[in-house]
Amino acid sequence: MKPQKIVILDNIRSIHNVGSIFRTSDALGIEKIYLCGCTPTPKDRFGRERQDLAKVALGAEKDVEWEYVKETKDIIKTLKKEKYQIIAVEQAKNSTNYKEVKIKYPTALIMGNEVGGIEKDILKLADVVAEIPMKGNKESLNVSVSFGIAGYEIFNK
Repeated sequence: MKPQKIVILDNIRSIHNVGSIFRTSDALGIEKIYLCGCTPTPKDRFGRERQDLAKVALGAEKDVEWEYVKETKDIIKTLKKEKYQIIAVEQAKNSTNYKEVKIKYPTALIMGNEVGGIEKDILKLADVVAEIPMKGNKESLNVSVSFGIAGYEIFNK
């Protein structure tokens, strides 16, 4: 049976953010994480486990299936053919409050780069752009914090 809850990490730079997202994914029952672009994987290019990621993930990197895909667009297009709903968590003109997102399974949730967010060409492929409203002076949250907030709201409906 194909996974119903997937996460796509689009060019996340911090290995600590990736480890944290693995840990939260395990808590959410995420079945698979696609690590795209420059996103670090649980194993380095020599196949050795990355201890810095493992320290944050607390073993979740062994419990949640993962796969590296160079181009985020490629995995999104593949998942769309398999009838996945694609939800991007990002601030955009066409965004919906994350609390109002109507989920249809199977679903893939995209999280983007810590500085630049999700690129516009990737956002265009999403079925829904979900935004977490900001009430203070800062424009955004840390990507792993955003994932926790959006993931719990969206995947627990």
